[in-house]
Amino acid sequence: MALRGRVEIKSPDQLRVMRKAGLLTGQALEAVRAAVKPGVTTLELDAIAEDTIRSGGGIPSFKGYSHPPFPATICASVNDEIVHGIPNDRVLVEGDIVSIDCGAIVEGWHGDSAITVPVGGDAAIGDDVRELLRVTEESLWAGIAALRLGGRVTDVSAAVEAHIQGQAHPTGGTWGILQDFTGHGIGTELHMAPDVPNYGRPGRGPKVERGLALAIEPMVTFGSHRWKTYDDEWTIASQDGSWAAHFEHTVAMTAAGAWVLTAIDGGEAKLAELGVPFGGLA
Repeated sequence: MALRGRVEIKSPDQLRVMRKAGLLTGQALEAVRAAVKPGVTTLELDAIAEDTIRSGGGIPSFKGYSHPPFPATICASVNDEIVHGIPNDRVLVEGDIVSIDCGAIVEGWHGDSAITVPVGGDAAIGDDVRELLRVTEESLWAGIAALRLGGRVTDVSAAVEAHIQGQAHPTGGTWGILQDFTGHGIGTELHMAPDVPNYGRPGRGPKVERGLALAIEPMVTFGSHRWKTYDDEWTIASQDGSWAAHFEHTVAMTAAGAWVLTAIDGGEAKLAELGVPFGGLA
């Protein structure tokens, strides 16, 4: 491991360990996704994620994190809640959407990923909400596809923003891109330099080089990008009550290209679809 300024650069062996943390994070999210249905509580989803991580030999990244200490394994943010929702006894109902953010530590290395899931399946939500999820998830992959050795971190930012702004809003309005919450570097800590905003001009920030790992995470609302914090000091919700989506992957750069550490297949299929080199290490 080396440091370029404040940016942590990993060796191939260290990235392989990060892949273990990323894969375990992805497996926990898939277990939670399978359990999302009307009648389940977000606290029950949290227990599933924690059991998956600990059974796989990992430690939840979020539990006890920061101040006040985050009390759970996942962030569970429902409908107009954008990020950092604390799991509780809230019962999910058909037609809700729930964003699940999850992290795992394996051998001191972190993985971090998020998905937004419709409660009751795609058929349970309206076309406008379905479009919100599509646009947000596709913008994540647009950002990943913008990673190039020798490029700059804000190439990701610009690609995320361009994709979102290029998608027609169902009501003729504009999508709200969160500006005060960003993606981040990741490795021996959950949140590290550099910040990875979801908007901005390309060609800025640290150089993208072999061994760089980033958590890329667009957060988009159906309306305003303005937000508020609940009294729990953690949950972030849209100020205007518009619904929000959040998708995230931990991505590493290798000599061959991008390696999506938190995707079950390493991102190989989606990267091929996008015409982007797959950088998975054997």
